[in-house]
Amino acid sequence: MSTPDGLYPALKKELDFPLAWGTSPIRDFGEWRRAARATVERHLLTDRQHGTPYAPEYADTSRTATYTRESVTLSLTRYERVRGALLTPHGPGPFPAVLLFHDHGARFDIGKEKLVEPWYDDTRLASARAWADRYFSGRFVGDELARRGYVVLCLDAPGWGDRGPIAYEDQQALASNYFNLGASLAGLMAREDVRAAEFLAGLARVRSVATLGFSMGAFRAWQTAALTDTVAATVAVCWMTGLRDMMVPGNNTLRGQSSYYMLHPGLPRFLDFPDVASIAAPRPMLFHSGGLDPLFPPDGVQAAYDRLRAVWRSRHAGERLHLRTWPDLGHVFVDRMQDEVLHWLDHWHGHVP
Repeated sequence: MSTPDGLYPALKKELDFPLAWGTSPIRDFGEWRRAARATVERHLLTDRQHGTPYAPEYADTSRTATYTRESVTLSLTRYERVRGALLTPHGPGPFPAVLLFHDHGARFDIGKEKLVEPWYDDTRLASARAWADRYFSGRFVGDELARRGYVVLCLDAPGWGDRGPIAYEDQQALASNYFNLGASLAGLMAREDVRAAEFLAGLARVRSVATLGFSMGAFRAWQTAALTDTVAATVAVCWMTGLRDMMVPGNNTLRGQSSYYMLHPGLPRFLDFPDVASIAAPRPMLFHSGGLDPLFPPDGVQAAYDRLRAVWRSRHAGERLHLRTWPDLGHVFVDRMQDEVLHWLDHWHGHVP
């Protein structure tokens, strides 16, 4: 990265996140949450879409032994209809629900299919199975959740699956076009994810909603929890660190392209990543990381974990925050991680504790 001598390190040093809980002059936690959330909202650069009817349309219904699969197409914004996979356990309900967020992975031909087995498309099925083998021990996380008694919704983010596929080198141009229109690619995704959570919470079959994601999906999971109280619990696998710790040579954050899906211009002048996630405190949250993950240096993960822990403890809710680094794992969400997540979800979300 080429910058005038001294400018880049000087600007980086000035990232002191003055609105973070414990640093902010605001001492009432409820007031701080409102101020911090409003600050994030201002930096999304994309209008709220609360008045847009969802107008869901259902198709491709298929039954398994324990749950029903269907496609749902709905309006998360007034600009575009989005297709997703919706899984519902057999039985009277209402059920706990999980809003799943897929990863980035520089693989755009599949989005929701990374987490829910595509019963509706044999072409995508081969790609989806290869992805599941690579990152998830051959499992489809959404189907595992549905078998366990959860309603599951997973939608394509802008550029993936039915909303693409774009090419890797198209991301920067796409983000630039949004900025030139006074909007933001990351802000659009954030707004859509909140709307998806609120749609899911409004279904008669649903009792409460948790968010769960891997990689970029983990970022989306805790970000959505920060932006809406609709989310009752959150699981974030392989996406949490401090911004300064990510801004090192070779990290994706400095390359552009995929980073634009997670870049809210101006927000780091006020809040770091763990500060944003902390807006959801003291609701239950689980964070997993891999000690060998090349995208998230261990020191940055630990620093972020320390900040999260301090917030939850300040709310006398330390038991609701589960932080773990798997020292022998990289950027994956393998079966033993999933098993721990499922057990945690059953306790904090699947059953009333």
